[in-house]
Amino acid sequence: MSHPEIEKLAAEYEAATNVFLEAFKKVNLADLDKPKKDGWNARQVIHHLADSESQSCARLKRLIAEPGSTIQGYDENIWAQNTTLGYTVLPIENSLAFYKASRAASLEIVKRLEFEQLSNAGIHTESGAYDLKKWFSSYINHPRDHANQLLAD
Repeated sequence: MSHPEIEKLAAEYEAATNVFLEAFKKVNLADLDKPKKDGWNARQVIHHLADSESQSCARLKRLIAEPGSTIQGYDENIWAQNTTLGYTVLPIENSLAFYKASRAASLEIVKRLEFEQLSNAGIHTESGAYDLKKWFSSYINHPRDHANQLLAD
């Protein structure tokens, strides 16, 4: 039987996944390449979220299996501007599928967590001490933030 705190975090994580997917349903596909006020367009946001979630899943696994290890950061703006990565031109279908799969895989692991594992920590290359509590905070808020970005002008 899982701990109530783990159940609460799992529910919040799953809800955040769905917030982004619901926001995406409201995007006019003809506007995928229309820049938002912050400079990114919906296509770039979707590709970014897919890459971010693949990083997220790997970080979760590392924190569980290898506490004390280094959690590698990355520069999301450099990734978004890299022509080979194709954030401005590639179709979004694979990235949406990747987002869903990464979130689903992470959720399966989250549901298996032991309460004591929430204190598992490593060192993030950009933000220092990084434990599973920070991981949850980041990846519960991240899709919500980008859902708002998709729906903004």
